[in-house]
Amino acid sequence: MKTAVIIYHSKTGTTKNYAEEISEYLKSKGLDTQITSIQTYSEDMLNNIDYVLFGCWTNGLMVILQHPDQEWKDFAAKLPSMPGVKVGLFTTYKILTGSMFRNMYKQLKGKFATPSLELKSRNGFLSAVDKAMLDSIIE
Repeated sequence: MKTAVIIYHSKTGTTKNYAEEISEYLKSKGLDTQITSIQTYSEDMLNNIDYVLFGCWTNGLMVILQHPDQEWKDFAAKLPSMPGVKVGLFTTYKILTGSMFRNMYKQLKGKFATPSLELKSRNGFLSAVDKAMLDSIIE
């Protein structure tokens, strides 16, 4: 059975909800899925996994300079190197994601393969497009 871990950082609950929606969808596709916040994450969650999805809310000015907040950056800096694991990124936002994914990847660079998925949501709900994108990476 394929396994996935979804690790999120949420400020208002929207990103948490989005992570839960992703988790439920992956479970419906037969994946063994764990979900955790960056505050409750433990490194042993990454043992023997096939996929990891990292999510956080979009910080920054409304239309420019989007980036993960410092707490997410500190979390990312402590992650182990796992180049064989497929990675996806997700974020929630109010107006634009702008440079959010590029800045998230910058924090993970060298630890994981290039992310093969970028999901975004304004309301924390999984769309039909999101589901199709998830289907494309879980094969």
